[in-house]
Amino acid sequence: MSALRFVDLPSPFPFRRGGAIRGARIAYETWGTLAATRDNAVLILTGLSPGAHAASSPDDPSLGWWEEMIGPGRPIDTNRWFVICVNSLGSCKGSTGPASIDPATGRPYGPDFPDLSIEDIAAAAWEVVAALGIERLAAVIGPSMGGMTAQALALLRPEACPHLVLISSAPHAEPFALAVRSLQREAIRLDPDWNAGRYTVDRGPIHGMRLARKLGVMTYRSPAEWKERFGRARIDQPGKAPFDREFQIETYLESHAQRFVGSFDPNSYLWLSRAMDWFDLAEHGGTVEAAYQRMAVRRALVIGVETDILFPLAQQEEIAEGLRLAGAAVDFVALPSIQGHDAFLVDFRRFAPPIARFFRSIG
Repeated sequence: MSALRFVDLPSPFPFRRGGAIRGARIAYETWGTLAATRDNAVLILTGLSPGAHAASSPDDPSLGWWEEMIGPGRPIDTNRWFVICVNSLGSCKGSTGPASIDPATGRPYGPDFPDLSIEDIAAAAWEVVAALGIERLAAVIGPSMGGMTAQALALLRPEACPHLVLISSAPHAEPFALAVRSLQREAIRLDPDWNAGRYTVDRGPIHGMRLARKLGVMTYRSPAEWKERFGRARIDQPGKAPFDREFQIETYLESHAQRFVGSFDPNSYLWLSRAMDWFDLAEHGGTVEAAYQRMAVRRALVIGVETDILFPLAQQEEIAEGLRLAGAAVDFVALPSIQGHDAFLVDFRRFAPPIARFFRSIG
């Protein structure tokens, strides 16, 4: 069963950095009921790898990636709100991306997919909103990369985005994040089976993707959590070859990598990762502060996690202060979760209360 729906993008759909695609579409799912006045819509923009299936529904009862947050009586209460979750342009979870067929050639776009920006992802997401007949969103929610996309949308459509919920995000990538994602992309591109982006379904850069995923998982959680969960616990493995895995943390990383390989297109990973690195609010007005002035945010919730090394708390403070200076009422919440950047996906005990309060305040 699938609850995925699709909206066709304007054809051609132009990209900010040049190029265009034809016959493209965006995948999305919804929960709740859109009011007759169409004023209760909440848009969720995702991180790099999730699809549009944020929560279960009658059409797809499988658990979603934000199951505990969306539904009747939950922090984003679908008795009150009509919730839309969009799969990003460039992804491989239903929306058009590098793995999609180029109608001009009959083969996957691969390296011919245009240079993708966060602003392109935001513009494509807006096409879903517009297709549903919604002119103004009640709120836009963005965790991680989705927070970047939410800020881009608030710039592209300021009149439609009066309320933002930004979680573990950034106005631009910092050097540590740039370095990590650069290494991830290099691992994929140096895999001989990447074949300059012209790999096939049955032979792709599996080893590069494994390494990229391991690097990612290392940064998504905190060193304190790794120490608490694994310490120096070893694997009981008699007769192992030299340099085989011998610590439990290595086995954990390998299991995550194996699950990810085959479930996400390598080129999609490259294009989305680079889009995150390119994003910089200062390109919209000359400074980050000027960019926030161009938005029309009335109220915002900004949540950061003290142990997040990928999108550190200082960046959440920068967002909150920039929005305040632009005239928004901002609730800034710093959570002590040990789960690092991934906390918004697992530490619902801490994330649920501030998000529930925010939606009560605007509803």
